[in-house]
Amino acid sequence: MGCPIVVLPTAVSTLGGLVFGYELGIISGALMQLKAQFHLTCVQQETVVSALLIGAVFASLVGGWLIDRHGRRTSILVSNLLLLCGSLILSSSNSFLMLVVGRLSVGFAICISSMSCCIFVSEMVPSHRRGLMVTLYEAGVTVGILVAYAVNYVLAGVLEGWRYMFGLAVAPCLAQLVSVWVLPSQNQGLVQLVPDSQNMSDCPEEEPSSNQVLKDHKRFTIFHLFQRKDNLRSRTLIGLGLVLFQQFTGQPNVLFYASTIFQSMGFKNNASAILASLGLGIVKVVATFVAMLCADKAGRRPLLIGGCSVMALGLILIGFLSRNSLLDATRHCSSEPCFNNTMQVHKNPMELDLMKISNHTTDAGLLDMPPAMGSYNWLILICMMSVVAAFSVSFGPMTWLILSEIFPAELRGRAFAFTNFFNWVANLIVSFSFLSVIDAIGLSGTFFIYGVIAVAAVAFIYFLLPETKGKSLQDIDQELRQKRQFPHKEEFCSVFQRRRSPDYQRLSWTNTSSI
Repeated sequence: MGCPIVVLPTAVSTLGGLVFGYELGIISGALMQLKAQFHLTCVQQETVVSALLIGAVFASLVGGWLIDRHGRRTSILVSNLLLLCGSLILSSSNSFLMLVVGRLSVGFAICISSMSCCIFVSEMVPSHRRGLMVTLYEAGVTVGILVAYAVNYVLAGVLEGWRYMFGLAVAPCLAQLVSVWVLPSQNQGLVQLVPDSQNMSDCPEEEPSSNQVLKDHKRFTIFHLFQRKDNLRSRTLIGLGLVLFQQFTGQPNVLFYASTIFQSMGFKNNASAILASLGLGIVKVVATFVAMLCADKAGRRPLLIGGCSVMALGLILIGFLSRNSLLDATRHCSSEPCFNNTMQVHKNPMELDLMKISNHTTDAGLLDMPPAMGSYNWLILICMMSVVAAFSVSFGPMTWLILSEIFPAELRGRAFAFTNFFNWVANLIVSFSFLSVIDAIGLSGTFFIYGVIAVAAVAFIYFLLPETKGKSLQDIDQELRQKRQFPHKEEFCSVFQRRRSPDYQRLSWTNTSSI
């Protein structure tokens, strides 16, 4: 079996990312219609959004065992079946409970899919292509989000358009389900590729034999992630830091509540707010493709440090510019009873969504947008686009690429699931509390906090993250088994006085004590 077989699993993985992104982004537009039709309170809105994350948290608890024990291909198949069930439940929902159940199923499925697809591809491709191939999954995610925003815009004025929004996810699910059947067979999760003797250098060479993996599978458990041996504890710290900073910089809320945020900042109606969200989706796709091209050339560290720096600046500017938004000027959640009473006098549910943060016509009983926001909303949109672009170049693809590289093969599924658990828990905390936090400290205060966390993320990456560009998985594992070294004091002090030399692009991993 030759190396061209790598193309098929990479395509299947990208399709999995497409479904993942679509499910993440579709709730942004659907939520406004769901709120109007089901008269959802703030807590219920947060529950519908966060049910997907709760399902993902549960999946991360069993995902490592499923991936390591039954293989990557089986895991992808299971995720597809669950995605189909969840999408059908959502599109046929007639109650708040059905919405929650459907989102739980979808969340469980996309978590399993994201882990198994990234690991599957990282193990199959040669080291000099791994950055490109693994980030194709993130490219699929961003395209899925863009497609979701486009569907939101097209169906914004359709009665019960949210049913079509959720139901359209069935098509790519079926396509991936059919494609998975022709993937290569696996043994303990590793694809058995036999390289051509003439093309040995272009084929995957990193993974141990299936017999060795079987032995290691019996020896390793999740508790090994906390041991000093082989520097696993330091690797786990790096993985946890990346996923936690990725979430606590607020990116989930930019995706889930994009339309809500834009309406509060001065965009006049649902369609214009969703159109602004669509602009975010386009920026995200372009930035992700830039990251794909740069991952194997510029390296992981430069992209993460540069991207997080731009995120920090953009988030702080949004916090400053959004001081006069309606989500700052009013207590949105605490005044819901009056809002819900007003909703009941209207006949068309499509006219009800987000009345409280719509901007004009006081004679219709709607609130006026603070005048100061009219001159700032486009600046805020630019800042939001900058934040999304920076995330898509840095945390978006690089986190999962690094996680698929830094752990040994026999422990990779469990390690990925362990870090993914904290990723989804952090995502759940950030998303479920978003409207309530805004109600307490305002939109500007919320984004200021995100900006400060992004500054801390830059420091974490600078001091702790190694460079894995261009190295085989075996070489990375061998290097990370050694003790870790921080930059010399004189190097750190001089970084503000001179430009960094080309040789200082990565941290050394030798001859010091473990973290």
